[in-house]
Amino acid sequence: MGKIYGYCRISYAKQNIDRQIRNIKKVYENAYIVQETFTGTKIEGRKEFQKLLNRVKQGDTIVFDSVSRMSRTSDEGFELYEKLYNQGIELVFLNEPHINTATYKKALTSNQLQPTGTSVDLILEGINKYLLELAREHIKIAFNQSEKEVEDLRQRTREGIETARLNGKQIGQVKGTKLTTKKSIQAKEIIKQHSIDFGGTLNDKNVIKLCGISRNSFYKYKREIREEYKS
Repeated sequence: MGKIYGYCRISYAKQNIDRQIRNIKKVYENAYIVQETFTGTKIEGRKEFQKLLNRVKQGDTIVFDSVSRMSRTSDEGFELYEKLYNQGIELVFLNEPHINTATYKKALTSNQLQPTGTSVDLILEGINKYLLELAREHIKIAFNQSEKEVEDLRQRTREGIETARLNGKQIGQVKGTKLTTKKSIQAKEIIKQHSIDFGGTLNDKNVIKLCGISRNSFYKYKREIREEYKS
């Protein structure tokens, strides 16, 4: 018997992935859960998912809470679906069971009309091809719907931003203002205490290492500290 994997993905770290895990575990208690945080619609770049695709073998199963967790682009999603199906990988979508590979396989096999050895076979061949395309179309529709949800969300975001602008609300950070974070405050304190430029004993390289920040951030904070001392 093959292994069962559950793939769970969220776009941002602040989102909760527990719901997806819970839904999968409810049906497949022994599923090995693969988790990932990734923003974007493309499969490329999803490191944990790529590792999973390289790991699965014929007879294994990948379970998704919904089709959108696998892909949010219709062409790429359907292409991967058929590739995994042809490799003998079972795909399960809890929210869209009608496109599970088991359902797809049944549509390709049990619904096929057997040849009769007569001229009627030409008609039967046409019907079988139609049934095959119908099954494929159901899968494409599911991925298309997932892609449409992404586009609708982007459109609502654009419209919301435009509405806010028309109402005179500030969108984003005001140009020329400083973004103050807990990390920047801590880094500036370290720079003030230890940088040779401010009476300390450490050079830039050692202060950067002590702060645990990038060179760009370091020099940005130094400029801001100098401005503070001038004012």
